[in-house]
Amino acid sequence: MHYLTQDLVFPSVSKANEDGFLAIGGDLSPERLVLAYRSGIFPWFEPGDPILWWSPNPRMVLFFEDLVVSKSMRNILNRKKFKVTFNQDFKGVISNCQKIKREGQQGTWITNEMIEAYCKLNQLGIAKSVEVWEEDELVGGLYGVDLGTIFCGESMFSKVSNASKVAFIHWSRHLKANNYKLLDCQIYNPHLESLGCREIARDEFIKILTS
Repeated sequence: MHYLTQDLVFPSVSKANEDGFLAIGGDLSPERLVLAYRSGIFPWFEPGDPILWWSPNPRMVLFFEDLVVSKSMRNILNRKKFKVTFNQDFKGVISNCQKIKREGQQGTWITNEMIEAYCKLNQLGIAKSVEVWEEDELVGGLYGVDLGTIFCGESMFSKVSNASKVAFIHWSRHLKANNYKLLDCQIYNPHLESLGCREIARDEFIKILTS
């Protein structure tokens, strides 16, 4: 197990165990978070636990040419039922991601400490959000860390059916139009797979990240 000090240094991601766990400790300062994401590492821990840092292998990503938009989703998008905005209510998005109940999970990994840290990143223009509105109500969205050519997605939420998918599709198209390489989704889940995401080797991900 690797314990972080006050120095802004992470061990090589090759030191992560088979579950992707890499290190413990440190802080959630903007400088450390940016270094982590640029190194293929992210924090993930339960409330009351020390900060844990991860770099899973394989890595779940979206290459934009693989984006899947089903016929039903095309109909929803064409009807313009939802209004989509970018980076207009970051605090609202991350707070809803914290509160939303998820199948198979008793609580949330988005602690108040993490909300404060990512809101600071947002103020610095590094963390960004996508908001989905139904009339004037925030009903879905996603947030993550923008590295310039790669966007590292952190979490999504939906209060109504398909709202998070609308956010994901709009943001993926925006990233593609702005010549991003990929959207990092971190860890496999079937919902992401249904949208076209797939797993790649960590070494391949790091090569793309640092090229």
